Amino acid sequence: MIRRPAVAVTGLGVRCAAGASPAALWESLAECRSATSLHVFDDEGAVVYPACAMPDFDPTGYLTPKEVRRADRSVQMAVCAAADAVADAGGLQVGPGRRAVVTGTGYGGVISQENGIGHPDVLYAPRLMHNAGAYWISARLGITGPSLTVSTACASGTHAVGEAMQMIRAGCADVVVAGGHDSPLTPTTALAFGRAGAMVTECDDPAAASRPFDVARQGFVLAEGAAFLVLERLDLARARGARIYATLTGYGRTSDAHHLTAPHPDGLGARACMEQALADAGTTADAVTHVNAHGTGTELNDLAEAQAITAVFGSRAVPVTAPKAVTGHGLGLAGALEAVITAWSVHEGLAPPTAHLTRLDPRCELDVVTAEPRKIPDGPVISNSFAFGGHNACVVFDSPHA
Repeated sequence: MIRRPAVAVTGLGVRCAAGASPAALWESLAECRSATSLHVFDDEGAVVYPACAMPDFDPTGYLTPKEVRRADRSVQMAVCAAADAVADAGGLQVGPGRRAVVTGTGYGGVISQENGIGHPDVLYAPRLMHNAGAYWISARLGITGPSLTVSTACASGTHAVGEAMQMIRAGCADVVVAGGHDSPLTPTTALAFGRAGAMVTECDDPAAASRPFDVARQGFVLAEGAAFLVLERLDLARARGARIYATLTGYGRTSDAHHLTAPHPDGLGARACMEQALADAGTTADAVTHVNAHGTGTELNDLAEAQAITAVFGSRAVPVTAPKAVTGHGLGLAGALEAVITAWSVHEGLAPPTAHLTRLDPRCELDVVTAEPRKIPDGPVISNSFAFGGHNACVVFDSPHA
């Protein structure tokens, strides 16, 4: 049997409303400091909903003014986050042909698309295409190996991270820059999700609008941003003395094949995905020390995921966190952002709390971490993403010392 190369996480980079760096993001999570505020989606001020918009985003130093004009806002964020991840890793220490990039996005350049309808300019198509982020990152970082974009709605970022791991395992690349990006804060997107009943449109306290697993939840809060990880062959990372946040050990992907937007009510696809990821990691449910939940704050998702977690791990048997209470839901960004959070959790040995949870839905038999971070031992940690279309993706991280 051929031994698969082990995969290390050596670099992290983020741009989101909850923080412009992994450390700032972690501080927001640890302090339950929500990034949600009322956001004006249109010039007329007719569409105003709670959202997680990144304040004062500026790509100066990463992109020239000409390049900014050629790239959608989500791609600009992706370039910044990916470059930060690479700098955090100490650079890409292999030749260009042994480097790869995998991006995940649900909406691509939707701001450019919406702004250009009816009067497109010559850059309309390249600004809105889903693989624009992969192009800009590969061009900026000198990546001539595989370049791939995944679009599976809210599972895109997790699929990107998992597929990147598979590239290293298959010997296609030694280092992969992997992550997700979306900037979907457009009036059409907001109105669509609001009218579908999936997104919070009004509440007494906008900062507490996102309430996963709480009986008072009203839906998800739309967010924007980018998050990237540098994944590297573990032996190469150790040989160069790299700082290793965690190892990436398992990946699962399944399909509900049930409904276009609703999860299977019993969480069957989610359960199968978690079990597949754990089997791929060569571990068992009783070894898992923490679950990073998809936790959108919609009733259907919360109940289905809670049932799946209980089926795999047992009732209240493992600490669960739902970061979207602080970060909002970045669609294709979400899984990558939570992969960064999960890798940081493993590195720190802490599970971050879930903000705004005042009364757990009794139908969710979970041990949800609240109030403050909880110490967790070394061991596997799983991060979940369950998307429209029935797309499920899970990744498993572990301590590099395990």
